[in-house]
Amino acid sequence: MNTQNKHQTLPTALKCKLRGLTHALKPVIMIGNKGLTEAVQLEIERALIDHELIKIKINVEDKKTYQQIIDKICQEREAHLIQTIGRIAVIYRKSEE
Repeated sequence: MNTQNKHQTLPTALKCKLRGLTHALKPVIMIGNKGLTEAVQLEIERALIDHELIKIKINVEDKKTYQQIIDKICQEREAHLIQTIGRIAVIYRKSEE
């Protein structure tokens, strides 16, 4: 699935609302030197199930690697990238309930 197309499917009003909600959130996932491991992916899945909207702190120096991690998360979790702020990515996936 192409994350760019999926990201574009969110209505502008919803994206704006979600951005407003992110101010109060703290990062619930931290990605460090080991990168996007299977364990981290499982934690992201749990967090999305519990919260729908999450912040992920990605501690990598290379911008290309940073973007690749975000793209992989969005693709594998079928989630939308709402915004990035420094080394923090805000990810959203509507709950199935």
